[in-house]
Amino acid sequence: MLIVSETPNLRAWADLAQKLALSDGEIFLRGIVTVPEGNTLSEGVTQAQHMRNAFAELALESDNIADQVKVHVDYRPILSAFDEIEELGINLLLVQWAGPFNRTGGVTTNNILQHAPCDVILIYRDATLWESQESVLLSLRGGPNITLGVRVATALADKAPITLFHAADRSHVTPNLQMLGKAYPNITRTVTAVSDIIDGVVKEAAGHKAVIMGASFQEGGGGAPGPALQRIQERTDKPLVLVRAWQPEAVEFHPPLPPRRSRESVSTRVDRWFAENTFDSAEFADLRALLALKERQGVTISVGLPALNEEETVGNVIETIKQTLMDDVPLVDEIILIDSDSTDNTVSIAESLGIPAYKHPEILPEVGSYRGKGEALWKSLHVLKGDIVAWIDTDITNIHPRFIYGLLGPLLKQPKIVYVKGFYQRPIKVGDQMQAYGGGRVTELVARPLLNLFYPELSGIIQPLSGEYAGRRSALEQVPFFSGYGVETGLLLDLLDRFGLDAIAQTDLEERVHHNQPLVGLSKMSFAILQVFISRLESTYGVHLLDWANRSMKLVQHGPDRFALDVVDIADVERPPMVTVPAYIGRVPQP
Repeated sequence: MLIVSETPNLRAWADLAQKLALSDGEIFLRGIVTVPEGNTLSEGVTQAQHMRNAFAELALESDNIADQVKVHVDYRPILSAFDEIEELGINLLLVQWAGPFNRTGGVTTNNILQHAPCDVILIYRDATLWESQESVLLSLRGGPNITLGVRVATALADKAPITLFHAADRSHVTPNLQMLGKAYPNITRTVTAVSDIIDGVVKEAAGHKAVIMGASFQEGGGGAPGPALQRIQERTDKPLVLVRAWQPEAVEFHPPLPPRRSRESVSTRVDRWFAENTFDSAEFADLRALLALKERQGVTISVGLPALNEEETVGNVIETIKQTLMDDVPLVDEIILIDSDSTDNTVSIAESLGIPAYKHPEILPEVGSYRGKGEALWKSLHVLKGDIVAWIDTDITNIHPRFIYGLLGPLLKQPKIVYVKGFYQRPIKVGDQMQAYGGGRVTELVARPLLNLFYPELSGIIQPLSGEYAGRRSALEQVPFFSGYGVETGLLLDLLDRFGLDAIAQTDLEERVHHNQPLVGLSKMSFAILQVFISRLESTYGVHLLDWANRSMKLVQHGPDRFALDVVDIADVERPPMVTVPAYIGRVPQP
């Protein structure tokens, strides 16, 4: 069963779904955020986050509510929910209905009734009204909706009685309706209308907590509600329930659905992605809930800590993560330090805290070694064991467990997501003083402009160069890694190419404080990142530029005793996908 809602308060709806579902039936929760045409879809991001949080709490309370809740943000978001019906094997759609005269999820009532490929239940008005002990009014004209209508009436009534109201031509009573009173003992009263059916329904509704009708009341054409439904809605304040049993043979007679996304712009696609795949670390602060998800899915989680001379901060980073995410709640299975030949006490500090430390030049010695963080990350895949791998930098001075659980949450809650980037506010620390928010200079001056120019699908990534990210091993092992500063850019471009935009997500980690690099270091970083972009543009457009490009950079050295140009070679090596390395293939069980 699929519940589709435009509000986060679904407790009463979930209770009803439990009564409607079979003992082994699974319930999926889907939120819809409808953005007015002409507005950017990214405006729905905050509402989507709020709904996901509420749905996740509700899912924890029941074994048959699926963990993977989702919120669709679109101009017609309910159509995205329709797309999931066949994929999830849904046989019943329960919709929080906006009423016959308002669009639900951006489409008309007729669109929902005609095109949802399963049984449909639309419920209008406050759910708390149907939780009273009053009886339920079931008004049907016969036909295929009878079984579904009685099922809904029984669930809504709970222990209260049901009144069966039906229309008859003078003294004639539809036989199948006449038999209902005998087949269902909680149908304790039968009322037959032989003249003004609408007036009869309205009068009877006054003594009941909800009115259930077959979709035949939806008689209007061209997407407009029928006059019968209109008169009932205007004359009663009771919850209205419209039921429609699925008849596959009638599909060919339905008018086509509104046009979907075939001609939408890249900008709209990115806006939708931003609204649906941008998370907040606070959504995943319930570590016990994440642990339950992890155990149900049977996955293991590793954290890799790349480091080079970080003795001032590495100890606090390890202690914070280990205490909260291993000792208190065993969400993380292993933490490993990947050292790039530190000359200070970085390694000894990690080992004193019980954390294994590997020097990346000593991992896979048969393939050689290069300098750079990307090389350390690539080789770390060989020693880390988890199905999910998270990496964070070890120079963070305001470390908090959210830097890890904020990255893990989307991967545990959304099976289609394979890679999560962190983003945050970055104040610059100069000495002991915190200055204005101005971090991410290479991001804003190099990476994001180039993404917008050549890879606009990634233009919604807030901090493409952030050092905090996590992914599924099954995805990370299939893409190459650049050995140096270009590793983050290369991963984004290659994961997009292989898995698509919807497989990538980002999480707000709030604020990150670290030691900012001097301008010379940022210049070298930019030079390497530019080469990665050119490399991928070569393969995309079939051009050759780097073969003739200069890979060395003249850096201006200006000091009290020296003013000169120093030449530095800056060229990342592209490591192949780890899954192609023979030693790695030998250590990983093959499917």
